[in-house]
Amino acid sequence: MAANDVGSRIRRRGLMLVLSSPSGAGKSTIARNLLESDKDFELSVSVTTRPRRGSEIDGRHYHFRTLREFEILRDNDELLEWAEVHGNFYATPRGPAEKAMAEGRDMLFDIDWQGAEQLRDKMRGDIVSIFILPPSMSELKARLMRRAEDQEAVISKRLQNAREELEHWKDYDYVVVNDDLDRAFSQVVSIVAAERLRRDRRPGLFDFVSGLLDEKI
Repeated sequence: MAANDVGSRIRRRGLMLVLSSPSGAGKSTIARNLLESDKDFELSVSVTTRPRRGSEIDGRHYHFRTLREFEILRDNDELLEWAEVHGNFYATPRGPAEKAMAEGRDMLFDIDWQGAEQLRDKMRGDIVSIFILPPSMSELKARLMRRAEDQEAVISKRLQNAREELEHWKDYDYVVVNDDLDRAFSQVVSIVAAERLRRDRRPGLFDFVSGLLDEKI
């Protein structure tokens, strides 16, 4: 068995990677690239009450629900966190997240600062949070315009809200400026690699080290 295979077999607890940013700063693109390149991650698919965009698939991008359906989930304590953003509700379903953590799998959360705050309060030891900053406000506006999926009034509202969202950058473990997508993605990958090696995330190290000490040489 190769040395690197030994390390990968040491039992560890899954981490919850939270990516947040103002709309248009690039967190969803980074999240998608991470999911495609790292099969140890699975996406926490959020519940939302906002209308589905033409390019989105229910159950893959979001679980689209009516306001009443959302209220039932919230009142039955089936949501790990929830928030109102841009006039719509977003939330993390409890069941899939708890199952993944119990099985030692990593989960990726593409959520706003309000959701991150609730997750941090409930599961601080499992959270690794990264805030993605745009290189400038003018570039943020240009990205929203190029996306061409929202009306001008919606874009204006997102830009207004971006200033409030940016105030929360200091609540995160790490901050990445997305002025170059490849570089920003590489920085996120480096953060994940380091966090997976943390001693307190790897309970299997106790058995592994005990085995080393017992080994006859």
